[in-house]
Amino acid sequence: MDQLLKFLFEGLPVRGMLVRLGPSWRELLSRRVSVSDGGHAFAPPVRALLGEMAAAGLLMQASLKFNGALVLQMQGDGPVRLAVAETQPDLSFRVTAKVVGAVADDARLEALLNVGGQGHCTITLDPLDRQPGQQPYQGVVALHGDQREPLQQLSEVLEHYMLQSEQLDTRLVLAANDEVAAGLLIQRLPLSGAANLAAGLRVGVDEDQIGRNEDFNRIAMLAATLTAEELLMLQPAQIMHRLFWQETLRVFEPMTPRFACRCSRNRVAGMLRGLGADEVGSLIEERGEAEVGCDFCGAMYRFDPVDVAALFTADRQKPPASSQVH
Repeated sequence: MDQLLKFLFEGLPVRGMLVRLGPSWRELLSRRVSVSDGGHAFAPPVRALLGEMAAAGLLMQASLKFNGALVLQMQGDGPVRLAVAETQPDLSFRVTAKVVGAVADDARLEALLNVGGQGHCTITLDPLDRQPGQQPYQGVVALHGDQREPLQQLSEVLEHYMLQSEQLDTRLVLAANDEVAAGLLIQRLPLSGAANLAAGLRVGVDEDQIGRNEDFNRIAMLAATLTAEELLMLQPAQIMHRLFWQETLRVFEPMTPRFACRCSRNRVAGMLRGLGADEVGSLIEERGEAEVGCDFCGAMYRFDPVDVAALFTADRQKPPASSQVH
Protein backbone atom coordinates (compact mmCIF):
# COMPACT_ATOMS: atom_id res chain seq x y z
CA MET A 1 0.00 0.00 0.00
CA ASP A 2 1.27 3.47 -0.89
CA GLN A 3 1.27 5.75 2.12
CA LEU A 4 2.69 9.01 3.44
CA LEU A 5 2.45 9.76 7.16
CA LYS A 6 3.12 13.05 8.94
CA PHE A 7 3.78 13.11 12.67
CA LEU A 8 4.89 15.50 15.40
CA PHE A 9 6.86 14.83 18.56
CA GLU A 10 4.59 16.25 21.27
CA GLY A 11 6.17 19.12 23.17
CA LEU A 12 9.29 19.13 20.99
CA PRO A 13 10.25 21.33 18.00
CA VAL A 14 10.59 18.27 15.77
CA ARG A 15 8.42 16.76 13.06
CA GLY A 16 8.67 13.65 10.98
CA MET A 17 7.35 12.11 7.78
CA LEU A 18 7.41 8.61 6.37
CA VAL A 19 6.63 7.61 2.80
CA ARG A 20 6.37 4.11 1.37
CA LEU A 21 5.71 3.47 -2.32
CA GLY A 22 4.80 -0.06 -3.31
CA PRO A 23 2.15 -0.60 -6.02
CA SER A 24 2.70 2.83 -7.59
CA TRP A 25 6.47 2.35 -7.73
CA ARG A 26 6.13 -1.09 -9.32
CA GLU A 27 3.64 0.29 -11.83
CA LEU A 28 6.08 3.03 -12.81
CA LEU A 29 8.93 0.56 -13.30
CA SER A 30 6.75 -1.79 -15.33
CA ARG A 31 5.93 1.00 -17.78
CA ARG A 32 9.15 2.99 -17.89
CA VAL A 33 12.19 2.07 -19.96
CA SER A 34 15.11 4.29 -20.81
CA VAL A 35 14.46 5.75 -24.25
CA SER A 36 18.02 7.10 -24.27
CA ASP A 37 19.45 3.68 -23.43
CA GLY A 38 18.16 1.82 -26.48
CA GLY A 39 14.80 0.90 -24.97
CA HIS A 40 16.29 -1.19 -22.16
CA ALA A 41 15.28 -0.99 -18.52
CA PHE A 42 17.32 1.31 -16.33
CA ALA A 43 20.29 -0.32 -14.59
CA PRO A 44 19.66 -1.23 -10.90
CA PRO A 45 21.61 1.75 -9.45
CA VAL A 46 19.63 4.14 -11.68
CA ARG A 47 16.33 2.58 -10.63
CA ALA A 48 17.38 2.87 -6.99
CA LEU A 49 18.36 6.54 -7.45
CA LEU A 50 15.03 7.35 -9.10
CA GLY A 51 13.14 5.57 -6.32
CA GLU A 52 14.99 7.55 -3.67
CA MET A 53 14.33 10.76 -5.60
CA ALA A 54 10.60 9.95 -5.81
CA ALA A 55 10.47 9.33 -2.05
CA ALA A 56 12.48 12.47 -1.26
CA GLY A 57 10.42 14.62 -3.61
CA LEU A 58 7.18 13.48 -1.98
CA LEU A 59 8.55 14.15 1.51
CA MET A 60 9.64 17.64 0.49
CA GLN A 61 6.37 18.35 -1.32
CA ALA A 62 4.34 17.24 1.72
CA SER A 63 6.41 19.49 3.99
CA LEU A 64 5.46 22.64 2.08
CA LYS A 65 2.37 24.82 2.06
CA PHE A 66 2.72 25.31 -1.66
CA ASN A 67 0.31 24.91 -4.58
CA GLY A 68 2.60 23.81 -7.36
CA ALA A 69 5.03 21.26 -8.69
CA LEU A 70 8.24 20.39 -6.90
CA VAL A 71 10.90 19.21 -9.33
CA LEU A 72 14.03 17.51 -8.02
CA GLN A 73 16.80 17.27 -10.63
CA MET A 74 20.23 15.68 -10.50
CA GLN A 75 22.60 16.70 -13.30
CA GLY A 76 26.18 15.65 -13.87
CA ASP A 77 28.99 14.45 -16.11
CA GLY A 78 28.72 10.71 -15.45
CA PRO A 79 26.74 8.08 -17.37
CA VAL A 80 23.56 9.56 -15.88
CA ARG A 81 23.38 13.01 -17.39
CA LEU A 82 20.02 13.87 -15.83
CA ALA A 83 17.61 12.35 -13.32
CA VAL A 84 14.26 14.01 -12.57
CA ALA A 85 11.51 13.47 -10.00
CA GLU A 86 8.40 15.63 -10.24
CA THR A 87 5.73 15.74 -7.53
CA GLN A 88 2.41 17.57 -7.47
CA PRO A 89 0.39 18.98 -4.53
CA ASP A 90 -1.93 15.94 -4.66
CA LEU A 91 1.18 13.73 -4.15
CA SER A 92 1.14 12.35 -7.67
CA PHE A 93 4.66 11.76 -8.95
CA ARG A 94 6.71 10.71 -11.96
CA VAL A 95 10.42 10.18 -12.60
CA THR A 96 12.80 9.75 -15.51
CA ALA A 97 16.51 9.77 -16.34
CA LYS A 98 18.78 10.32 -19.31
CA VAL A 99 21.48 7.64 -19.41
CA VAL A 100 24.31 7.93 -21.95
CA GLY A 101 26.77 5.26 -20.83
CA ALA A 102 27.22 1.94 -19.07
CA VAL A 103 26.39 1.84 -15.36
CA ALA A 104 28.14 -0.61 -13.05
CA ASP A 105 25.86 -2.66 -10.81
CA ASP A 106 27.51 -1.26 -7.68
CA ALA A 107 27.73 2.37 -8.85
CA ARG A 108 27.08 5.01 -6.22
CA LEU A 109 26.13 8.65 -6.62
CA GLU A 110 29.62 9.87 -7.54
CA ALA A 111 30.05 7.25 -10.27
CA LEU A 112 26.59 7.99 -11.65
CA LEU A 113 26.61 11.78 -11.78
CA ASN A 114 29.77 13.32 -10.37
CA VAL A 115 32.73 11.72 -12.15
CA GLY A 116 34.44 15.03 -12.88
CA GLY A 117 33.13 16.84 -9.81
CA GLN A 118 30.62 18.89 -11.81
CA GLY A 119 27.40 17.25 -10.59
CA HIS A 120 24.71 19.31 -8.90
CA CYS A 121 21.19 19.03 -7.53
CA THR A 122 18.46 21.54 -8.40
CA ILE A 123 15.16 21.93 -6.58
CA THR A 124 12.49 23.92 -8.41
CA LEU A 125 9.14 25.10 -7.05
CA ASP A 126 6.80 25.96 -9.92
CA PRO A 127 3.45 27.48 -8.83
CA LEU A 128 0.34 26.21 -10.60
CA ASP A 129 -1.02 29.76 -10.65
CA ARG A 130 2.22 31.39 -11.84
CA GLN A 131 1.61 34.92 -13.05
CA PRO A 132 3.01 36.33 -16.33
CA GLY A 133 6.66 37.18 -15.81
CA GLN A 134 6.86 35.26 -12.54
CA GLN A 135 9.77 32.83 -12.38
CA PRO A 136 9.77 29.55 -10.45
CA TYR A 137 11.85 29.45 -7.29
CA GLN A 138 15.04 27.45 -7.80
CA GLY A 139 17.81 26.33 -5.45
CA VAL A 140 21.03 24.58 -6.43
CA VAL A 141 23.55 22.61 -4.40
CA ALA A 142 26.71 20.81 -5.56
CA LEU A 143 27.18 17.08 -5.06
CA HIS A 144 29.96 17.67 -2.56
CA GLY A 145 30.22 18.92 1.01
CA ASP A 146 31.77 22.06 2.44
CA GLN A 147 35.24 20.49 2.30
CA ARG A 148 34.77 19.47 -1.36
CA GLU A 149 34.45 15.80 -0.46
CA PRO A 150 32.06 13.93 -2.80
CA LEU A 151 28.68 13.10 -1.29
CA GLN A 152 27.85 9.44 -1.88
CA GLN A 153 24.15 9.42 -1.03
CA LEU A 154 21.16 11.47 -2.14
CA SER A 155 20.12 11.86 1.50
CA GLU A 156 23.42 13.65 2.25
CA VAL A 157 22.94 16.00 -0.69
CA LEU A 158 19.43 16.99 0.40
CA GLU A 159 20.41 17.37 4.06
CA HIS A 160 23.20 19.69 2.90
CA TYR A 161 20.74 21.62 0.73
CA MET A 162 18.22 22.07 3.55
CA LEU A 163 20.94 23.28 5.91
CA GLN A 164 22.58 25.68 3.44
CA SER A 165 19.50 27.01 1.65
CA GLU A 166 16.74 26.76 4.25
CA GLN A 167 18.72 26.82 7.54
CA LEU A 168 16.87 23.69 8.64
CA ASP A 169 18.37 20.76 10.52
CA THR A 170 17.19 17.70 8.60
CA ARG A 171 17.83 13.98 8.77
CA LEU A 172 16.86 11.84 5.78
CA VAL A 173 16.94 8.08 5.33
CA LEU A 174 16.15 6.89 1.79
CA ALA A 175 16.10 3.48 0.12
CA ALA A 176 14.65 1.85 -3.00
CA ASN A 177 14.68 -1.45 -4.85
CA ASP A 178 12.45 -2.92 -7.54
CA GLU A 179 9.59 -3.49 -5.08
CA VAL A 180 9.56 -0.50 -2.73
CA ALA A 181 10.77 3.10 -2.59
CA ALA A 182 10.69 4.65 0.86
CA GLY A 183 11.96 7.54 2.94
CA LEU A 184 12.01 8.95 6.46
CA LEU A 185 12.41 12.68 7.13
CA ILE A 186 13.09 14.23 10.55
CA GLN A 187 13.22 18.01 10.73
CA ARG A 188 13.68 20.66 13.39
CA LEU A 189 10.89 23.21 13.63
CA PRO A 190 11.13 26.80 14.95
CA LEU A 191 11.03 27.04 18.71
CA SER A 192 8.48 29.87 18.66
CA GLY A 193 4.84 29.61 17.71
CA ALA A 194 2.82 26.74 19.13
CA ALA A 195 0.29 27.08 16.32
CA ASN A 196 3.04 26.46 13.80
CA LEU A 197 4.00 23.23 15.55
CA ALA A 198 0.42 22.05 15.62
CA ALA A 199 0.11 22.58 11.88
CA GLY A 200 3.48 21.02 11.18
CA LEU A 201 4.56 24.06 9.20
CA ARG A 202 7.73 26.14 9.13
CA VAL A 203 7.24 29.92 8.92
CA GLY A 204 10.53 31.07 10.35
CA VAL A 205 14.00 29.87 11.28
CA ASP A 206 16.04 30.01 14.46
CA GLU A 207 19.55 30.21 13.08
CA ASP A 208 21.14 30.09 16.51
CA GLN A 209 19.57 26.65 16.97
CA ILE A 210 21.18 25.07 13.90
CA GLY A 211 22.95 21.94 15.05
CA ARG A 212 22.39 22.80 18.72
CA ASN A 213 18.89 21.59 19.54
CA GLU A 214 19.29 18.58 21.81
CA ASP A 215 15.82 17.20 21.10
CA PHE A 216 16.36 17.21 17.36
CA ASN A 217 19.87 15.78 17.68
CA ARG A 218 18.63 12.93 19.85
CA ILE A 219 15.76 12.04 17.53
CA ALA A 220 17.99 12.38 14.46
CA MET A 221 20.41 9.89 16.02
CA LEU A 222 17.54 7.46 16.51
CA ALA A 223 16.48 7.92 12.88
CA ALA A 224 20.05 7.26 11.72
CA THR A 225 19.90 3.76 13.23
CA LEU A 226 17.27 2.78 10.66
CA THR A 227 18.84 0.57 8.01
CA ALA A 228 17.89 0.56 4.33
CA GLU A 229 16.65 -3.01 4.72
CA GLU A 230 14.35 -2.05 7.59
CA LEU A 231 13.04 0.97 5.71
CA LEU A 232 12.14 -1.25 2.74
CA MET A 233 10.77 -4.21 4.68
CA LEU A 234 8.82 -2.64 7.56
CA GLN A 235 5.50 -0.81 7.39
CA PRO A 236 5.43 2.86 8.54
CA ALA A 237 3.76 2.04 11.88
CA GLN A 238 6.40 -0.61 12.58
CA ILE A 239 9.22 1.82 11.79
CA MET A 240 7.80 4.51 14.07
CA HIS A 241 7.47 2.01 16.93
CA ARG A 242 10.93 0.60 16.29
CA LEU A 243 12.56 4.05 16.44
CA PHE A 244 10.39 6.22 18.66
CA TRP A 245 8.60 3.94 21.12
CA GLN A 246 9.71 6.14 24.03
CA GLU A 247 8.40 9.35 22.41
CA THR A 248 4.88 10.77 22.41
CA LEU A 249 3.81 11.15 18.79
CA ARG A 250 0.87 12.90 17.20
CA VAL A 251 0.17 11.11 13.93
CA PHE A 252 -1.93 12.76 11.22
CA GLU A 253 -4.29 11.13 8.74
CA PRO A 254 -2.37 9.06 6.17
CA MET A 255 -2.11 10.39 2.62
CA THR A 256 -1.88 8.32 -0.54
CA PRO A 257 0.83 9.10 -3.13
CA ARG A 258 0.29 7.79 -6.65
CA PHE A 259 2.13 7.48 -9.92
CA ALA A 260 0.62 9.72 -12.59
CA CYS A 261 1.98 11.15 -15.81
CA ARG A 262 0.72 14.40 -17.28
CA CYS A 263 1.57 13.53 -20.87
CA SER A 264 -1.26 13.45 -23.44
CA ARG A 265 -1.79 13.39 -27.19
CA ASN A 266 -2.83 17.04 -27.08
CA ARG A 267 0.42 18.03 -25.34
CA VAL A 268 2.45 16.13 -27.94
CA ALA A 269 0.44 17.75 -30.73
CA GLY A 270 1.29 21.15 -29.29
CA MET A 271 4.98 20.21 -29.20
CA LEU A 272 4.84 19.17 -32.86
CA ARG A 273 3.19 22.46 -33.81
CA GLY A 274 6.03 24.21 -32.01
CA LEU A 275 8.57 22.40 -34.21
CA GLY A 276 6.91 23.79 -37.31
CA ALA A 277 5.37 22.28 -40.43
CA ASP A 278 8.66 22.03 -42.35
CA GLU A 279 10.53 20.05 -39.69
CA VAL A 280 7.64 17.70 -38.96
CA GLY A 281 7.05 17.30 -42.70
CA SER A 282 10.68 16.24 -43.15
CA LEU A 283 10.22 13.65 -40.42
CA ILE A 284 7.13 12.29 -42.16
CA GLU A 285 9.02 12.02 -45.45
CA GLU A 286 11.88 10.19 -43.78
CA ARG A 287 9.98 7.79 -41.52
CA GLY A 288 6.40 7.81 -42.72
CA GLU A 289 5.12 9.01 -39.35
CA ALA A 290 6.05 11.16 -36.36
CA GLU A 291 6.54 9.06 -33.24
CA VAL A 292 7.07 10.66 -29.84
CA GLY A 293 7.70 8.72 -26.64
CA CYS A 294 7.09 10.12 -23.16
CA ASP A 295 10.30 10.11 -21.14
CA PHE A 296 8.35 9.71 -17.91
CA CYS A 297 5.94 6.85 -18.56
CA GLY A 298 7.06 5.37 -21.87
CA ALA A 299 3.75 6.06 -23.63
CA MET A 300 4.12 6.32 -27.42
CA TYR A 301 2.21 8.83 -29.52
CA ARG A 302 2.14 8.32 -33.30
CA PHE A 303 1.04 10.85 -35.88
CA ASP A 304 0.65 9.67 -39.49
CA PRO A 305 0.65 12.06 -42.49
CA VAL A 306 -3.09 12.67 -42.18
CA ASP A 307 -2.74 13.51 -38.46
CA VAL A 308 0.12 15.91 -39.14
CA ALA A 309 -1.72 17.61 -41.99
CA ALA A 310 -4.68 18.15 -39.70
CA LEU A 311 -2.45 19.76 -37.06
CA PHE A 312 -1.13 22.45 -39.36
CA THR A 313 -4.30 22.82 -41.46
CA ALA A 314 -6.14 23.78 -38.29
CA ASP A 315 -3.53 26.46 -37.60
CA ARG A 316 -3.76 27.87 -41.13
CA GLN A 317 -7.54 28.06 -40.95
CA LYS A 318 -7.50 30.27 -37.84
CA PRO A 319 -8.50 33.88 -38.60
CA PRO A 320 -5.83 36.57 -38.19
CA ALA A 321 -5.35 37.86 -34.66
CA SER A 322 -6.73 41.32 -35.57
CA SER A 323 -10.05 39.84 -36.70
CA GLN A 324 -10.54 38.01 -33.39
CA VAL A 325 -10.85 41.16 -31.29
CA HIS A 326 -14.60 41.61 -31.08
